[in-house]
Amino acid sequence: MDARDTELKKELNATLQARRELGDEYESALVDSFMEKVDQRIDGAVERRMRRQLAEQQMVAARGGRSPKPTDSFGERFGFGIVTLVVAIPLSAIGGGIANLSGLLVTWIGIVGVNVVQAARTNPGLFRGWRRKSGKSEDRWED
Repeated sequence: MDARDTELKKELNATLQARRELGDEYESALVDSFMEKVDQRIDGAVERRMRRQLAEQQMVAARGGRSPKPTDSFGERFGFGIVTLVVAIPLSAIGGGIANLSGLLVTWIGIVGVNVVQAARTNPGLFRGWRRKSGKSEDRWED
């Protein structure tokens, strides 16, 4: 049980005890007082959550609009690379055995293509720097 929940439970017990001592004529005032405390507690929780979300949005903006993904990890990228290399061995043998050099080339173009798509998926801005800036006569690439 959270410390705030314990405190709220104590407040409720105190309100119920006060109602027993004061009688029914003060019931609405006691309930209003308790509900005000509950509202303050809820407002505090909402404010903390909003501050946390705002901080997360600022971090996303600072990273260039790319939010971290739980699947976007080094382990996934490394594992994907290893799997494609392992699968490339039998595919190369099959492609080279059936269609010789052209089959081998098609197989490896497919393997490289799959890896490029995976790299673009996990790093959306990866290939953005390959376009030239428009309107400039300088021979520079975009960052």
